[in-house]
Amino acid sequence: MDHDDLPFDSLTPNSKKLTLRIHLVTWNVGTAPPPRDVSSLLLLDTPKSDIDMYIVGLQEVNSKIVTFLSDLAFDDPWSLFLMDILAPLGYIKHSSIRMQGLLLLVFVKHRHIPFIQDIRTNYIRTGLYGYWGNKGGVTVRMSVYGHMMCFVNCHLPAHMENTHQRLDDFERMLEAHQFDGESVGSILDHDAVFWFGDLNFRITDFGIHFIREVIQGNRYSVLWEKDQLNMAKKKEGFLQGFMEGPLKFKPTYKFDLNSDVYDTRWKKSLFGFNGKKRKPAWTDRILWKLKNISEDESGEHPDADYENILKIILEKYTSHMSYGISDHKPVTGTFNVQMKPLIVAAPVAVRAEGEWNADHDALISYSVAKDFPSSTWDWIGLYPVGFRHTKDYVTYAWVKDDEISFSEDCNQKHRATWKVYLHFTSCTAQLFLEAISARPILQFFLGTTSTLYSH
Repeated sequence: MDHDDLPFDSLTPNSKKLTLRIHLVTWNVGTAPPPRDVSSLLLLDTPKSDIDMYIVGLQEVNSKIVTFLSDLAFDDPWSLFLMDILAPLGYIKHSSIRMQGLLLLVFVKHRHIPFIQDIRTNYIRTGLYGYWGNKGGVTVRMSVYGHMMCFVNCHLPAHMENTHQRLDDFERMLEAHQFDGESVGSILDHDAVFWFGDLNFRITDFGIHFIREVIQGNRYSVLWEKDQLNMAKKKEGFLQGFMEGPLKFKPTYKFDLNSDVYDTRWKKSLFGFNGKKRKPAWTDRILWKLKNISEDESGEHPDADYENILKIILEKYTSHMSYGISDHKPVTGTFNVQMKPLIVAAPVAVRAEGEWNADHDALISYSVAKDFPSSTWDWIGLYPVGFRHTKDYVTYAWVKDDEISFSEDCNQKHRATWKVYLHFTSCTAQLFLEAISARPILQFFLGTTSTLYSH
């Protein structure tokens, strides 16, 4: 990677802090296809938005059997739609996981790819006593510049009376969600956790007409104390430390389709009788938590040294009323994650040697850092400029088992260097190289990937 492309000055890493802008989207799309335009949702209509990572959590993605099987074989419509938008802007779909209607997508700027490692995904079903995936959570965890982060997209049980079930499922996912590996096992073992989705918490006590009048007058704070999630955070121990921005936007459920008007249709019950219209509620939420933080410390770690290493600042928390493909409005949170990078140099460097053309094999030299976690499944891939995700390689070559092993005779930078050949018949696109730790790549359909990148 060229020095100018690095996200911080690698020559003096100990004196530098890095700020990553993470834009997080949660949206219950009600089985609808993507809308025509999501510029405002992704801040693409904002000058110099400069987002480093997009985290997109969707609920109720169309999961009818034919559609779901097609999405397993190919990319789903939402992934394709977002890749079409973000790939030309320098983002790749770095990782994803799907469980029926739950979909979690992670898009990353190219320059950060070498520093995002140890990626794992998981899911947990909570519908039908844990046997059905219409409710539950999907998770992507990763090391970002050496800091372990976990992103959880979940869909909790609906209806006003199911508060205890929602809380039980929340707690169960926190306790039962486990990851393979020695670094972190459970969700709360991570340095930072982002928890979001259709949490389905409602507003108690107040009637539908009073709630609508309060909303009409923009007096949202009147409703905060009767929000079930706010009430639970004061009582439930497992929710301590989870932070949320102020709810200074309209409740995001339930709307008539393609409008900003709250539910006007009488729900038809099983036996033909009319049910009640749904009261507006903030069902769609974004929470976050730093490790070992108590709620009354307002997001600051009690250890001052830790605050100098990792800090999360909420820049904006809002809903987007212009989108009407479902009865939910999408909610976004834009975060500035300030950190002291614990990884300051890309662990793999790849270089092309000699003249490249379609008539001859291409020679590549590569080097790895001393602490590089090698695997017998490591491979080097060739990607076209503007590639969309980690499966977009043109060709690849396996790295031999005895090649990725550190040698004490290597240069002063403590890197070992080897050479491999890539064979390709023709490629008219401009090319660049990608060094990839492929052990997780082979498990991609199980939802894990780990990428190391270098020009």
